[in-house]
Amino acid sequence: MLVLVVDSSTPAVTAALVEVTADGVALRAYRCTIDARAHGELLAPQVEAVLTDVDARPGDLGAIVAGLGPGPFTGLRVGLVTAATMGQVLGIPTYGVCSLDGIAHPTTPTTTADASPGHAVSGKAEASSATAGQATAGDATAGQATAGDATAGQVGAGGATVGDATAGERRVLVAADARRKEVYWAVYDGDGQRIVGPEVDAPAVAAARARELAVTVAAGDGAHRYADVLGLPLRAEPRYPDAVALVTLAAARIRAGAPGETLTPLYLRRPDAVAATSRKSVLP
Repeated sequence: MLVLVVDSSTPAVTAALVEVTADGVALRAYRCTIDARAHGELLAPQVEAVLTDVDARPGDLGAIVAGLGPGPFTGLRVGLVTAATMGQVLGIPTYGVCSLDGIAHPTTPTTTADASPGHAVSGKAEASSATAGQATAGDATAGQATAGDATAGQVGAGGATVGDATAGERRVLVAADARRKEVYWAVYDGDGQRIVGPEVDAPAVAAARARELAVTVAAGDGAHRYADVLGLPLRAEPRYPDAVALVTLAAARIRAGAPGETLTPLYLRRPDAVAATSRKSVLP
């Protein structure tokens, strides 16, 4: 089944096509552009581009997976509205996944390793050449990494490489930039299972909780941005939600033909704009 993946919870605006079979998932095509101010302008053309890459049409899609955030209101709703609208028009199910889960899941990063602000990263892979849980896209490899094999590498807060350990022994703090000098964060075990979160706090608060939970490494763009505050070794990649990881986390629902879900965004905080509670006199 051909599945469309979209995520706009972070500055990395992502669209991808992933083939889901009984044996695994395989990346077919993707687009990712890092631009925190152009979600609305970028996502729809990227969806069109990945379909063109594999000579597919919207009617060929069997399901849509969307990152639910957490993320800033304006950017996050672009991906969710796009996914919900396409799902309704095409009559196909939509499935949501916490975007932080797509950073924590132990897959080899596929979409953002070479991305820089304002520049798109793209790739295409033939399904016939991809093994279960693995796909080739340009020079990037997508799919399952073996437990304890952090293929993307890890770096210390000062850039030093961190030695690998068994995945099950390692707790991971995943953090995304929430603006306002805050981060969206969650803590995971070494297998990518969420233990705490998602929450939104100042980096110092997230760092304190991480120490309480015996976290040993951090990941995500927010972790890189506030590395000095968190004081943890950093995973180099992924910095943003990974398309293959998002589909992998929804794969059981897709294969089972589960009913489509309402895509409820994880905003985690109230919007800046609120209705006035009283009328202000305009008379002198």
